[in-house]
Amino acid sequence: MKFGILLPTRGLLMEGGQPKNIESILSMAETAEAAGLDSVWVGDSLTAKPRLEPLTVLAALATRTRRVRIGTAVMLGALRHPVLLAHAAATVDLISEGRVVLGLGIGGAFNDAQRQEWLNAGVDPSSRASRFEETVDLLKRLTRGDEVTFQGRHFDLREVSIAPVSPNAGGVRTLIACHWRAGRERQFRRAAELGNGYMSISDYPNEYAQVTERVRARAEERGRDFESMERSFYMTVNMLDDAEAATDEADRFLKLYYGMNIWGDRWGPWGPAELTIDRIRRYQEAGAETMIVRFASFDQERQLQRFLDEVVPEL
Repeated sequence: MKFGILLPTRGLLMEGGQPKNIESILSMAETAEAAGLDSVWVGDSLTAKPRLEPLTVLAALATRTRRVRIGTAVMLGALRHPVLLAHAAATVDLISEGRVVLGLGIGGAFNDAQRQEWLNAGVDPSSRASRFEETVDLLKRLTRGDEVTFQGRHFDLREVSIAPVSPNAGGVRTLIACHWRAGRERQFRRAAELGNGYMSISDYPNEYAQVTERVRARAEERGRDFESMERSFYMTVNMLDDAEAATDEADRFLKLYYGMNIWGDRWGPWGPAELTIDRIRRYQEAGAETMIVRFASFDQERQLQRFLDEVVPEL
């Protein structure tokens, strides 16, 4: 099992408004690297859930770390034009010497703020799935150094190439968001075709096992080596000895983060570290090999230290 943490690029803006700097973000990344964790990750949103711009932060992280992978969990790829996204992502991958992993998802349009976010970027929210598929396909081709001519539903490119390209021969690595609760077969096909692996965020362990089997089946149909694909899960925890206090803080944090607590007990666990250890083991049994942990807490540094002291040694 490999461990990563989500850095609070949203949390930094939730309570205090305009931050003075991002030193706390960089410091948490350095702490994670020094402790031997595998990776650090940042989220994405434009206007619906304001936060630091993800690729810019990854560039900063690339200069303050040397070993950990740096990634997005998850980036809304369809918010961006694929040529601009490929150019930025390949540049950050070069800066980091090939450590970038882009977790990519379609994103939601479930409330007014989310729908307006797409419109603010000039994207019809109803087109985001097909636009996403074209974007990720073009991202992979451009960042591995192909000259691309493409005519699709959303993009029309003629003899386009970029420089620099990714240090990785296959282009910038990608993990495609898959959720059993979404219930659409298209997402499993998408992961098998477009990703170096997949990521789930909202599934129970038994559901994550079903995601694993569906992606495996779609990958094998396409002649892909499923065992070479990265299998990741993004979980949200709050580790306080008092379960009631942990639940209260997590609920306040998530409501402020999203404007609502959208997934109930699909988040969690909340309470002593033993609960987090048990839940991670259940996801590991369901097929996960990379666990990305977000702390639903207003004291991120303390939660990180507790995770390093009490959870990681047990796993």
